[in-house]
Amino acid sequence: MEISIQKAGSLKDLPDESELAFGTLFTDHMFNMDYDLDNGWHNPRIEPYGPITIDPSTMVLHYGQSIFEGLKAFKTPEGEIQLFRPEQNFTRFNQSAHRMCIPAFDEEFALRALKELLKIEKRWVPSAPGTSLYIRPTIIAMDPFLGVRASYTYRFFIILSPVGAYYKEGFNPVKIWVTEKYVRAVPGGVGEVKTAGNYAASLYAGEEAHHKGYTQVLWLDGVERKYVEEVGSMNIFFVIDDEIITPALSGSILSGITRDSVIEMAEKWGHPVTQRRISIDEVVEAHKAGKLQECFGSGTAAVISPVGQIKYKDKTLAIGDGKVGSWARKFFDAITDIQYGRTQDTEGWVHKVD
Repeated sequence: MEISIQKAGSLKDLPDESELAFGTLFTDHMFNMDYDLDNGWHNPRIEPYGPITIDPSTMVLHYGQSIFEGLKAFKTPEGEIQLFRPEQNFTRFNQSAHRMCIPAFDEEFALRALKELLKIEKRWVPSAPGTSLYIRPTIIAMDPFLGVRASYTYRFFIILSPVGAYYKEGFNPVKIWVTEKYVRAVPGGVGEVKTAGNYAASLYAGEEAHHKGYTQVLWLDGVERKYVEEVGSMNIFFVIDDEIITPALSGSILSGITRDSVIEMAEKWGHPVTQRRISIDEVVEAHKAGKLQECFGSGTAAVISPVGQIKYKDKTLAIGDGKVGSWARKFFDAITDIQYGRTQDTEGWVHKVD
């Protein structure tokens, strides 16, 4: 398919890079593509960023058939634009589509469309330390219909947002709160899918965590309320007695691309990550025994987020004396050095935007 391009008549002023927040500003253009039963995915186009007009009965508003991805574009010291493992995002996007009864799309074409959009919007990729251009591919159900079934029509769009640090703490330890009352997902559900409803389900506990003075929620499994699953919008890692441990993918945990990168790097460095069930009681006991050396989250938005405190019931687990742990620092530096082109990509993870 050919991608049609309609340029914006006037361009927005670029923001002050030193004041970038996360997800508040958007670029001049977006990518759009449509699906219907007769034509499949068709009419790919880059056009001025603007509202999507929908009927009040549009199915996504009522039944939540919506999926999305998150990745970033980075500017190298030489001024080149590059992506970090974008093919993995589009593969996961199609996996989410399958689970949510959304028609599959051509992953290579989607990546080409993204690169075309980035070529047009390259002036928006910031160069200040720690900044990047956040990329949000999304698919929503578009049928104007009130009835529970999969939609027959869809909109695929990509929007871009220049961003700074995801957490106000930056690359400093955050505090997380373990909820026993609420659950994010259960096996057999859609916890491993990047669908809008998962995030809606997390909001109430997230608000409660914020009111208590914590940055994120640490979720336990939805069956026994015992085993650690995810933390907020990230996967979670523990370093216990020199062993790096992360919860095994169980069908209710999102398969993070940064998570996968951490695991692959650790294996390359000769320190494999153990992927298994880990209970919150095991974490508490490890802390009590002085063996809980580190805890950190991984995700596209923050890359690596060190955890300095975990609150569980009446226990407060202080980790690392409020300092960033050596493993968190090592993974953060290694991944961001590749992302920003400060070191050679020996893994084949980088895609240049020509």
